Amino acid sequence: VQLQASGGGLVQTGGSLRLSCAASGRTFSIYNMGWFRQAPGKEREFVTTITWRGGVTYYADSVKGRLTISRDNAKNTVTLQMNSLKPEDTAVYYCAANPGGGLYSVEGYDYWGQGTLVTVSS
Repeated sequence: VQLQASGGGLVQTGGSLRLSCAASGRTFSIYNMGWFRQAPGKEREFVTTITWRGGVTYYADSVKGRLTISRDNAKNTVTLQMNSLKPEDTAVYYCAANPGGGLYSVEGYDYWGQGTLVTVSS
């Protein structure tokens, strides 16, 4: 699976952004899909994930109620709607594919996109 993330940019505090992840490969629909982020000088951290059928989602406590993940298996896309953004959301955001297990850890994901930068100004 090859992943291409897009949609990052500069936004003011309280603003919104919509990130997209386009996947290539016929097996996209069998992977759980997640978003991670990495701020300057920090480790990559879990943000959210959605199961392969799209029925279950998980979120980091820091983003609950503000970020929403969704997927369209027919279009091989995963979307992250980001609302009420805060300066601490500033990071490079990565989409990733998980074959099963370890949904909250970087090690659980086999394929990664190149990342898209989100900057939230105060």
